[in-house]
Amino acid sequence: LDCRYLCHGLCSTHRCRRRHSLPLLLDQECRCDRGVGAHLRAASLLLRGAERATEGFRDQQLLGFGGFGKVYKGTLPGSRVEVAVKRVSHESRQGVREFVAEIASVGRLRHRNLVQLRGWCRRRGDLFLVYDYMPNGSLDKFLFRPRPVLSWPQRFRILRGVASALLYLHVEWEHVVIHRDVKASNGLLDAEFNPRLGDFGLAKLHDHGANPSTTRAVGTLGYLAPELTRTSKATASSDVYSFGALVLEVVCGRRPVEPKALPEELVLVDWLWERWTAGRWADVVDHRLGEDYDREEAVVGYKSGALVLPVAWPRTREVVRYLDGGDVTEVPPLPSPSTEYDDSEGNDGFDDFVHL
Repeated sequence: LDCRYLCHGLCSTHRCRRRHSLPLLLDQECRCDRGVGAHLRAASLLLRGAERATEGFRDQQLLGFGGFGKVYKGTLPGSRVEVAVKRVSHESRQGVREFVAEIASVGRLRHRNLVQLRGWCRRRGDLFLVYDYMPNGSLDKFLFRPRPVLSWPQRFRILRGVASALLYLHVEWEHVVIHRDVKASNGLLDAEFNPRLGDFGLAKLHDHGANPSTTRAVGTLGYLAPELTRTSKATASSDVYSFGALVLEVVCGRRPVEPKALPEELVLVDWLWERWTAGRWADVVDHRLGEDYDREEAVVGYKSGALVLPVAWPRTREVVRYLDGGDVTEVPPLPSPSTEYDDSEGNDGFDDFVHL
């Protein structure tokens, strides 16, 4: 698609609506997904008139915001297809330059459990990313709101889908993509509650067999692998660790770290350890499910999540195999919160990680 054509459209939009205009995308890049068939023209229209699609980036269209900018709901002119438009500006904490090169490559990812990037434009300090819209929002909203309650089949399907997405990123694509921020709020749900892993703002990619070049420990408290406090290098294993925290979160209906909880219930792994070792299995699964869950699948979920421990980290492919019904490696009991690991062996206690 001719970038000049898109930019010309943006200029036209600017002239028509000068009072609430977007920055003109005249001297930078635009990219549209060539594989969307009939929606390609609609996508180009959005990139030519993102302001119109989001009704001038009105607050009523705001879906959410984070360190990389705000996300708005938009509707493609003509086709009425709903999309999510992320507007990242120079005011964002991380800034555009940090990840614009990566986003250009990540835009080529194609997997049923990834949020599809349909197109993007940038100019100077502004970046506009156009994604598929996920009508059911993020996973965390369903885990921590009283109603509605995600059923057990929905939860297990979500876990399998996110695991499949990570396998694609780590193994199956042409490069190794390290997501670096796997968490419940980045697990988005489509109209049928199928999971889509999104927000690649922190993602880094490198060739298979090469050492990751990431040099800063970034991510979200509660999902960060302990090794990041020592090496500051994110790897596929640290993504697996984050996924393990997500698994336990989905099974238990509790956040990895509950800031307002009692000290003994602050950290999910510690809370789990106490109940598991006491044989209180019924207390581990989200109480909102009652008895309506598959116990065998719940055990698989627990064991897969418990494998985030540094002494037993599995590979991404193994996690997918576990969740697909393969044999689960016997998991050692969760360590006591007071357990100290020998750092010379390359192990970090979960307690160390809490005090980041």
